Amino acid sequence: MHTGIWKEPVQGRRRVKRLNVEGDGQGDLDGHGGEQRAVFVYQIESYRYWEERLGCRDFTHGQFGENFTIEGLADDEVCIGDWYRIGTALFEVTQPRVTCYRVGIRMNEPQMAALLTSSGRPGFYLRVLEEGEVGAGDPILPVTRGPECMTVAEVNALLYSSHHPRDQLERALRIPALSPGWRWSFEELVRSQDAHPGATGNAGLVPAAAARTAGPGFRPLRVSRIDRECVDVISLSLEPMDGGRLTTPLAGQFVVLRLRPRPDGPLLFRSYSLSGPLSDKQYRVSVKVEPNGAAGSYLNSSARTGDVLEVSEPRGGFTLQPGDRAVVLLSAGIGATPVLAMLHGLAENGSLREVWWLHSARNGNSHSFATEVQQLLGMLTRGRSHIWYSRPDADDREGQDYDATGRLGIKALQELRVPRDGDFYLCGPSSFLGDLMMGLTAWGVPPDRIHSEVFSGGPSLTPGVGSTPMRAPHQPTGTTGAGPLVSFARSGITVRWRSSHDQSLLELAEACDVPVRWSCRTGVCHNCESGLISGSVAYRPDPLDPPAEGNVLICCSWPQGDVVIDI
Repeated sequence: MHTGIWKEPVQGRRRVKRLNVEGDGQGDLDGHGGEQRAVFVYQIESYRYWEERLGCRDFTHGQFGENFTIEGLADDEVCIGDWYRIGTALFEVTQPRVTCYRVGIRMNEPQMAALLTSSGRPGFYLRVLEEGEVGAGDPILPVTRGPECMTVAEVNALLYSSHHPRDQLERALRIPALSPGWRWSFEELVRSQDAHPGATGNAGLVPAAAARTAGPGFRPLRVSRIDRECVDVISLSLEPMDGGRLTTPLAGQFVVLRLRPRPDGPLLFRSYSLSGPLSDKQYRVSVKVEPNGAAGSYLNSSARTGDVLEVSEPRGGFTLQPGDRAVVLLSAGIGATPVLAMLHGLAENGSLREVWWLHSARNGNSHSFATEVQQLLGMLTRGRSHIWYSRPDADDREGQDYDATGRLGIKALQELRVPRDGDFYLCGPSSFLGDLMMGLTAWGVPPDRIHSEVFSGGPSLTPGVGSTPMRAPHQPTGTTGAGPLVSFARSGITVRWRSSHDQSLLELAEACDVPVRWSCRTGVCHNCESGLISGSVAYRPDPLDPPAEGNVLICCSWPQGDVVIDI
């Protein structure tokens, strides 16, 4: 693990620069450091509190990973936006400290991150307004009080507690010094209150993919039409059996299908992007038929018009964002499906935005939706397309069936003069996504304008943890569970809950080597720059009432929509 949580006191004076204290190190620059979090401050009075609460007497300065151990300036006294002069440097308070798993390791207390947050003693971060030198013993001189006079403890509780008064949210948002990450969280809480009055949960602490929750369960839908899009892709149109209305999806979302290929065989859960028009009358899913794909092969060989399939509500956070910037839709192979739904949405609304359809296929036989895409682009006043074939067949005509031989990459975007200030939506194989995202970032496209979708579970995100060889998701070794089915739909793994082994979904995921994007056990590892949090969900069965297989779908706040629990 790469971390800067272990600190030791230093002698003499140190220069404080805009991003850090001279000689200090920050292991995870995604969650720590930067202009908003240049210096972390913790109070010696809180040391005494934790010594009593934890029964410890061996604390040393730097125990909590702070840069400045101070006397006074309690979290319920210091306000966001306060200015302080220390030595020759000038500082501004920007946000409460966001705790993470590293402080639990440092303190040898796994729940320490949650304890710091719930106690109202998180400490706080400083922005460096004027660089200078500081040293132990320097007085901390107040210069000016922050607007709104809202304390660190108040701001901390406003985000992490279950109580989010509207007037207090608006008060916090009036503080110019409040860091962008915390501002994002409070803005999300305000938007959530406007859109869903009385809703529970915390919109300020969930990733975008989990911000819109879908209804539970599966609905029986009838297959009304089956189309072959290319040599290895079929589309199934699905309609309600009772003639009722469906939930209109957002452009780019997906549904989960619950399949049982054999009457006596196991259930299969698979997620498929909705590829058709945004409708409350019909869904269309498009499935790639892989040689060894159990679900795709079953649908290809056995699904017939009139069959009934069990389908979840639309879900997922890879969705078309509003605005007037150019929309750049980039896909490879079956990755065309969610961005095709976005193209449908743009065309049906008569969008005046500049729209680019950029797609890569192997050849004409594997090129899906070619005619449909051209029809949709024809409905747009500013629609453009470019198609690449990596291995065109002899009868594929360059200039008619496709535009260029090769692969879609950042150099091609530059040559085509794709607007760099647009919104980019990417879907395709992992290598395709990795190369394009790296290229777009290097080209200067801001990260918040790059949106991507991967059909598998995606790589794990473990900031600060040393890299280890990746294994394909698999069944857990050892004891077979007898609890409800847990399906990691995007990873293609379905297992029974193991009551004797797994205390949380995260532990079960690790046992199966399922990628976990955010894996905090305490539920307070809030990434201040992107507003992301992940907690663990535990299933503790009542031995007197064992669960039976039924028709309940629970989708947890798993950023990639991977987890389905069937109880």
